[in-house]
Amino acid sequence: MSNYDIKDNSLAEGGRRRIEWAEREMPVLRMIRERFAKERPLKGLRLSACLHVTSETANLMRSLHAGGADLVLTASNPLSTQDDVAAALVNNFEIPTFAIKGENNVTYYKHIRAALDHKPQMTMDDGADLVSTIHKERRELLPEIIGGTEETTTGVIRLRAMAADKMLEFPVIAVNDAMTKHFFDNRYGTGQSTIDGILRATNILLAGKNFVVAGYGWCGRGLASRARGMGALVIVTEVDPLKALEAVMDGFQVMPMEEASRIGDIFVTLTGDINVVDRSHFEVMKDGAIVANSGHFNVEINIPALMEMSTGEPKLVRPFVEQYDLKDGRRIHILGEGRLINLAAAEGHPASVMDMSFANQALAAEYMVKNADKLEKRVYSVPAEIDAEIARIKLEAMGVKIDALTEEQVKYLNSWEEGT
Repeated sequence: MSNYDIKDNSLAEGGRRRIEWAEREMPVLRMIRERFAKERPLKGLRLSACLHVTSETANLMRSLHAGGADLVLTASNPLSTQDDVAAALVNNFEIPTFAIKGENNVTYYKHIRAALDHKPQMTMDDGADLVSTIHKERRELLPEIIGGTEETTTGVIRLRAMAADKMLEFPVIAVNDAMTKHFFDNRYGTGQSTIDGILRATNILLAGKNFVVAGYGWCGRGLASRARGMGALVIVTEVDPLKALEAVMDGFQVMPMEEASRIGDIFVTLTGDINVVDRSHFEVMKDGAIVANSGHFNVEINIPALMEMSTGEPKLVRPFVEQYDLKDGRRIHILGEGRLINLAAAEGHPASVMDMSFANQALAAEYMVKNADKLEKRVYSVPAEIDAEIARIKLEAMGVKIDALTEEQVKYLNSWEEGT
């Protein structure tokens, strides 16, 4: 195979072992792969995927390949690639992969364009960069594209904005909307893996620290819960009154970022918006404050403003920890260049939660193939029956049994005539 761009082919054996280790925790996706291998529902489909190149993603690629898809994979973040996994995908599984950990923006977009040179009939995104690039630069591809899927909150926000402006040229299924995705991946996965990334990068003790969580969506809920479990004093900042009220009722301090920035020791953004930690916040932060991001793009922290406030270039004081020396003598530490800290400094979400997320991706791709001619140019949620089936298989794999409604109970729930 010659059509790929990875760091080092010799890393493949380690990547293969890592992929196989993750597979043990992904029984739902494994069952889907076994069915796909028999039925081949994606046979001949050209599919370009822009996802974090991790061991869990590799198992999704194996499942799509088993289903007959003609695949190309590129990274959805310059720092999230596991180079040994990329090597294994190319050398052990013959899946063209364009991803190198630490690649610059020029290489990142070169890789995206290489994935689009595959002339996809379907896209699979984590952040909507494929869809965005197609609409901006490669519109000649549009006639053959039947649809796409989108993995993450930020990407869904971008796609819904495109649809609202009547700019979206093909249907996309918002995998992030599935309950078996955001209830578990965003909450438990982001919560645990963000803590993991911060600790690997800094080796600090969280107990007793003022830990500021910017955004109380599903990712923020998960992180706040796990930071509190580690003994941190958690502060939540929000712009949505309902989410802010929920954070208060969950027992967290809630205040504006202007106030939190004066007392916080650690700050993590999880909003999907720009400049959540801004110049005015850096101006009042403590000496030694640590700032990280667990939202998809690196725009949540205003790093250009921090550079302007600094005496010079940042110093790399530990792997993934850059120290900005401010003109007034204070030091601010940015983790992972402001990119997803759980993937920059750690390994991303545990395979067990990605099992459900990527089961949604695989089944959404199958659904798109079967129903593309019926779908309009807009963003769709994952069908409820797919969500329920994934939950059922996951429970079965965990050895958990649940009750079923009796005929009498079904009748009662569907009747308006029976009451007290």
